[in-house]
Amino acid sequence: MKNLIIVESPAKARTIKNFLGDDYTVIASKGHIRDLPKSSFGIKIEDKTFKPEYRVSKDHSKTVKEIKELAKKSDRVFIATDEDREGEAIGYHIAKAIGKDPSKLPRIVFHEITKNAIQKALDNPRTIDINNFNAQQTRRLLDRIVGYKLSPLLSSKIQKGLSAGRVQSAALKIVVDREREIKAFKPQEYWLIEALFDQTVEASLVEFENEKISKMTITNGDRAKYIEKILKQESFKVEKIETKERKTSTPPPFMTSSLQQASSNQLGYSPKKTMMIAQTLYEGVMTHKGNMGVITYMRTDSLNIAKEAIDEVRKTIQKKFGKEYLSPKIKNYTTKSKAAQEAHEAIRPTNLDFTPEIAKDYLKPEELRLYTLIYNRFLATQMKDAVFETQNIIFASKSSRFKASGRKLKFDGFYRAIGYKEKDKLLPELQIGKEVETTKLEASQHFTEPPSRYSEASLIKKLESLGIGRPSTYAPTISILVARKYIEIEKKQLIPTEIAFKVIELLEKHFSNIVDSSFTANMEETLDKIAEGKEDWQKVLWEFYEPFIKDVEKGKKEIKSQKVVIPTGEKCPECGSELVKRQGRFGEFISCSAFPKCKYTKNIAQKKKEPVKIGVKCPECGGELLERISRRGKFYGCSNYPKCKFVSTYLPTNEKCEKCGGMMVKRTYRKKDILECIKCKERVEIG
Repeated sequence: MKNLIIVESPAKARTIKNFLGDDYTVIASKGHIRDLPKSSFGIKIEDKTFKPEYRVSKDHSKTVKEIKELAKKSDRVFIATDEDREGEAIGYHIAKAIGKDPSKLPRIVFHEITKNAIQKALDNPRTIDINNFNAQQTRRLLDRIVGYKLSPLLSSKIQKGLSAGRVQSAALKIVVDREREIKAFKPQEYWLIEALFDQTVEASLVEFENEKISKMTITNGDRAKYIEKILKQESFKVEKIETKERKTSTPPPFMTSSLQQASSNQLGYSPKKTMMIAQTLYEGVMTHKGNMGVITYMRTDSLNIAKEAIDEVRKTIQKKFGKEYLSPKIKNYTTKSKAAQEAHEAIRPTNLDFTPEIAKDYLKPEELRLYTLIYNRFLATQMKDAVFETQNIIFASKSSRFKASGRKLKFDGFYRAIGYKEKDKLLPELQIGKEVETTKLEASQHFTEPPSRYSEASLIKKLESLGIGRPSTYAPTISILVARKYIEIEKKQLIPTEIAFKVIELLEKHFSNIVDSSFTANMEETLDKIAEGKEDWQKVLWEFYEPFIKDVEKGKKEIKSQKVVIPTGEKCPECGSELVKRQGRFGEFISCSAFPKCKYTKNIAQKKKEPVKIGVKCPECGGELLERISRRGKFYGCSNYPKCKFVSTYLPTNEKCEKCGGMMVKRTYRKKDILECIKCKERVEIG
């Protein structure tokens, strides 16, 4: 019997073919083979009904022809696309493209690409889930409606080339709102009073004259100096010693969002890079047991773990670390998300025998780092909690109390698998009632700091907490915001550009639901209901489309143009009208004020600033340091680049650090000019 299995990617096809005999042919569709047209709206809307005009793309026509021919020669044709809604839609379109009925074609799904999983799937086929397809189709049409109807309006009112999106615009507003908070932030002064007892124990004031002291209790210098003066005249003794045992619970296995966050924080990978590497690990790599997928499906919002996998990991823990590290009871994890698809699995290794030690001989360095992160995290899920001993010492005087805190790791538990990098902070053995010497006691001025900008990891965490988007949308959303120049990523921080503020201001005023996080989250819940067969997808689309398109038409008439046009004083060489400077998608340009009647344009010549010597030698090779200008601003680099890659965003000086001899750079810290060592980070206030 001849069998044909259709998957999305060539790598996945090669891996699956490995496990099957000669009576199976496996072919890849290479992604979506049928979609809405790129050059037109592609949706017919009549009588509250939406009819998408799907087409086979030109670059997929050869693939479709090949699949059709193979399907004719096969006794059975299986759709084996990914197990999420996107995979369901790809499978549906494959069936339609080759002239098959999606409701009758066998569909197989698997969480991992291993021999057992593939065989089990072939033994238990189902058909295309039409509700899941409709949920994906609704998302696709919603995004097409917003993109095709709202983006041209932004381009006509603000700047060419702008775009809006249901998830992208809600995410952008979050980034813009944080920047607004930072700009509006006003530092508040506060004072801390700290002491050093017996030359070793650092403690902070927590009570003065029966008043509890918190971070913002003392807000002016006079009050702080008054307290400091009184306390310096008093003697102290140990009033109380507390020792408690605290446990730190094991972490859950990874799902898409937590993997992207951990990968960003620990490995420095962008969400896009993380998912590309994870895709490779899922689809198949060479191992000591042949080509196979080494992790389960990486687009998931589930924390569920298969019983067989739990049994296997518990055996591995006992063998590798001993019984004292194995949790006495099986630990099960559930996500807080109501919409999580618990039939799916969390991200885990498919074969625990493929250890990171063995994997280093087969995987590329970047693949190994991500695989190790996933492997060790999975081990940690069934290990014992870590145990810490926390210590508190209260030092008391006539009018005050100071508190010192310490912590030490008593039992590393799951940290044995994932590692523990913090140092214990130990307090000395002291006796209650013992008098202690005050080695140092001083009040120090501080200022509150603005909220930090989002990183890619923290934005994903925020989107997830608000219910915006789904596992498959996090990485593409951030990528499109960067590609559209709405945000820039600098030192891992997401910084909105000026155009982002203009776009969000317009959307807030005229299309508030598009940037409303609760509206976007509610739409995700509605899509989930469509997937469950509880909502009609046509009705959902119409309820969104009718008021939305009215707002678009209203906006065309009422929204004033915000395009910046600056007269140049020059005449157009073609029609004699005045030339003006405009802002375009790719920067400033000059064009005729009579546009669109006259289409004359010319580029603005950008003067490139020459590097300037700053009179400081490179600390790494002795070459001259030069001040340079990039699109992100001023920086200082070595004249011997690319042989020497020294670079600093702060002004290097000829001053040397007294502590380690490193170069001192000039910068601003908490509104004060300081010198900071590039090696040990020692800081010295200027003046």
